[in-house]
Amino acid sequence: MDRRSRVLVVAIVVAFIAFLDGAVINVALPAIEAELGGGLALQQWAVDAYLLTLGSLILLAGSLSDSYGRLRIIRIGLYGFAATSVLCAMAPDGLVFVIGRGLQGTAGALLVPSSLALIIATFPAAQQGKAIGRWTAWTTVAFLVGPLLGGLLVDLVSWRLVFWINLLPIAFTLVFMHALGRDAPNPAKERIDWLGASLGVVGLGGTVFALIEQGRFGWSSPVVYIPLVVGLAALIAFVWWEHRAPQPMLPLSLFRARNFAAGNLATLFIYAAFSLGPFAITIFLQEYAGFSATAAGLATLPPTIMIVLLGSWFGGLSTRFGPRIFMTLGPITVALGYLLTLTVTTEVSYWTQLLPGIIVMGLGMAMTVAPLTAAILGAVDPARAGIGSAVNNAVARIAGLVAIASIGVIVGTQLDVTGFHRAAIATAGFLVIGGIVSWIGIRNPVHTAATPAPEPARD
Repeated sequence: MDRRSRVLVVAIVVAFIAFLDGAVINVALPAIEAELGGGLALQQWAVDAYLLTLGSLILLAGSLSDSYGRLRIIRIGLYGFAATSVLCAMAPDGLVFVIGRGLQGTAGALLVPSSLALIIATFPAAQQGKAIGRWTAWTTVAFLVGPLLGGLLVDLVSWRLVFWINLLPIAFTLVFMHALGRDAPNPAKERIDWLGASLGVVGLGGTVFALIEQGRFGWSSPVVYIPLVVGLAALIAFVWWEHRAPQPMLPLSLFRARNFAAGNLATLFIYAAFSLGPFAITIFLQEYAGFSATAAGLATLPPTIMIVLLGSWFGGLSTRFGPRIFMTLGPITVALGYLLTLTVTTEVSYWTQLLPGIIVMGLGMAMTVAPLTAAILGAVDPARAGIGSAVNNAVARIAGLVAIASIGVIVGTQLDVTGFHRAAIATAGFLVIGGIVSWIGIRNPVHTAATPAPEPARD
C-alpha cells in the first residue's frame, strides 16, 4: 500500500472513531438514563459534555496539529480516547459519566482536524475533492454502524459496551500508523493561544449550562443566569482577544476568504439541524413510540446508507461543477424530509409517517456534506489546513452543542408528538437558512473544463 492510500485509511479510521461515539450515543441515551437517572437533562449532558470540549478545544487542536505534527497529535488523541472510553464504560453514576464524556471530547478534538489536515498535506489539490469525498463517505459508516451496533449492544448486553468497542479501532489505527513514521520537525512552529482556548471553554460552557439547566431551575435562578452572563462575557472577550492576539487560536483573517466565511455560516445552521433532528427522532422513537434501541437504530439508517453510497459521487460532482448548487439544494432537500415527518400522529406509523421523510433527508445529506467540506477548505492555504479544518469542525460541533442544549426550549420537557413536530419544524428552518446562506455566499472556483478545481476541504 502506498503512502497516500495509507494516509487516507488512517484519516478515515481516526475520524470514524470520533464520529462513532456521536452516532452510538443517541440510541443508548434512554438506557443510560434508566440506569443512572437524571431525566432529559442527563441525556442532553451525555451528548453536550462531549460536544462542549470537542467544539471548544478543536481550534486549539488545529493549532497543535499545525505546530507539532498531525501524526503526533493523532497518536496522543487515540491514547486519550481509549482511556476516557474506559472511564465512561465504568462510570458508577451520572456525574462521573458526564465528566468522562467531557474528557472524551477533549481527546476527540485532537483527532478530527488532524485527520483532514493529513489528507490536505498529502494529496495534491486536484485530488483533494475526491479524497475528501471518500473520507466523508467512509467516515459516515460510523453513523451507519453506530446506531445498529449500539442498539444491539444496549438491547442484548449493556450500554456500557457502547464505549468498550472504541478500543478495537483505536488499537488497529495505532498499529497501522506505524509505517507512516513520525512527523518532520516544523521550524515555523507557532506559540499556542492558551488564553483564547480558556475563554472559549468558559464561554461555551457557561452558555450551554444555562440552556440545559434552565428547564430545571428557570431563567430567573442565579444557577442559570450567572453562568449565562459569564459565558456570554467570555465569548465577547474571546473575539476581542483573537483580534489582538499575536498568534490567535482563531485567525480571523481566514474569514476574509468569501467561501470560508459563507461556508462556515452555512455550517452553523446546517449542522445545528444535523444534530437536533436525529436526536429528536431517536429519543421520540424509543420513549414515545416504544421502539427498542436496536429498532431505533435500524429506523435511522437510511440517510447514512445514502451518504455512504452517494457521498463520494456528490463530492466528485462538486469538484466538476462547483459546490454552490449542492450546498443550496442539499439542505433544502433535507428540510423537506423533516417537513414530511409532520404527518406523525399519536398512532405512530414508521413506514408511512417517518420513512418517506427519512429517505428524502438522506438524499439531501448526501448532496450536502462533501461539497460543503470541499468548498470551505478550498479557501484555505494548505499550510493552514489544520486550523482551517479545526475552525469548520468547531463551528459544526458548536452548532450541534447549542442545538441539543436548546431542545428543552424548543420542545418542552418531553418529546411527545407535539414536541416532535416542533423539533422537526425548527430543524427544517435551520436547514432552509443554511441553503439560502450557501446560495448567496458561496462562489464556485473559476477553472476550465480541462483543469480540475483546486479545492481542499473541511466536522
